[in-house]
Amino acid sequence: MIRPMAQGLRELVGRVMIDPDFLAELQRAPEPLLAEYELSDTERATVQQALARLAKTPSSERRHTFRSSLISRVAT
Repeated sequence: MIRPMAQGLRELVGRVMIDPDFLAELQRAPEPLLAEYELSDTERATVQQALARLAKTPSSERRHTFRSSLISRVAT
């Protein structure tokens, strides 16, 4: 069964999808940006893991990879 994505996480993913500069800044300095969103400790850890994976991803694919990674982790 797929759980709905929490509001804070949904907002974060939405911003990543429409703002590539936000994703770049999120990769450089995640903590100040994550503090702007209401995330549980588990959601915050999931975002950090997704960001770590992006270092190996071509920049043109990062937004979609980030989104897919978070959705797959939240859904399970």
